[in-house]
Amino acid sequence: MQKDTSEIVKQLQLSSDFQSFYQDNKEYMVDKSLSQLLMQLLKQTGISKAAAIKNAEMSEVYGYHIFAGSRIPERGKVLALAIGMGLNLEQVQQLLKTAGYSTLYVKRPFDSIVLYGICKKMSVVQINELLYDYGMETLGQNTT
Repeated sequence: MQKDTSEIVKQLQLSSDFQSFYQDNKEYMVDKSLSQLLMQLLKQTGISKAAAIKNAEMSEVYGYHIFAGSRIPERGKVLALAIGMGLNLEQVQQLLKTAGYSTLYVKRPFDSIVLYGICKKMSVVQINELLYDYGMETLGQNTT
């Protein structure tokens, strides 16, 4: 059973001490590294690293560095990899949080396009074309 973040924040605000708050909520804390979560998601989706990297439209060397934990990708690359892996919206949001980035927010134009693409099961190329059509930076544009 998952707890909504706002519910956890409310409990934190009402808690008289951190230790009891932490004990009650530690199972809801993010405790995996990005590479650990990526490996877990690969197992869940059944896709190979090579296919995920290819689908993400990123260089093979850079992609393997991300999976190994030796490179920290920018937010756009995390999104491209998530889309390349065929993750659902909940998994994408979890991956963004674990990487230390803000989750997708529908009121941001860039995010709304990416959200639309995820919901419609679009590829990275298709989402990038839509982003380009609206004059926005494409997914992972700056890093190869």
